[in-house]
Amino acid sequence: MSPSKSAQEDPGREPGGWADAIAELEALVNELDSQSVDVDVLSQKVRRASFLVEWCRQRIDAAELAIEELGVDSAD
Repeated sequence: MSPSKSAQEDPGREPGGWADAIAELEALVNELDSQSVDVDVLSQKVRRASFLVEWCRQRIDAAELAIEELGVDSAD
């Protein structure tokens, strides 16, 4: 039996946006918690989750920077 389509997809593909990334992360966590993940695709799912966490962190960092810049601009 071949791995599912999602297991074959690039773990570094960009999510559609913040909500999509969070939804996918929640689904991955639920799947990993249920221990129903086939051992052959486990590492791919962990890599995907890691990528999504980093992607979200980058978005948070960018938002924080934008907020800080707004604060500096409004003080002028």
